[in-house]
Amino acid sequence: MSHPVWICVAAWFVPGAGHLLLKKWGRGIAFFVVIMVLFVCGLAMEGRLFGFSPGFFGLLKFTAGAGAGFPYFLGKLMAWGEGNVPGYGYEYGNTFLFTAGLLNMLLVVDAFDIARGRKQ
Repeated sequence: MSHPVWICVAAWFVPGAGHLLLKKWGRGIAFFVVIMVLFVCGLAMEGRLFGFSPGFFGLLKFTAGAGAGFPYFLGKLMAWGEGNVPGYGYEYGNTFLFTAGLLNMLLVVDAFDIARGRKQ
């Protein structure tokens, strides 16, 4: 079994990868699909991928978005998450993007617990 830190890094960068490395195939694939669906729906609703901005709420928005790992950085690189503030789906899109990132962070903790033997 790999070191728990590397499991966590893989789990953060590619959603579900930590569980796949721990041979939890069903969980890993399901988590990948769920995170990607949330992320793509957030982009489709014209949500914004926030970069780092000063202040407490700027840090929170950045952390919630970047928690999705590779999809966040790919979206920023490709300029997908520009957001449309007057659009009807803007706030919903942001919520989906934040949920994808925060859920992925919870999955990192879950993979860590499995790697340490605290959870089956």
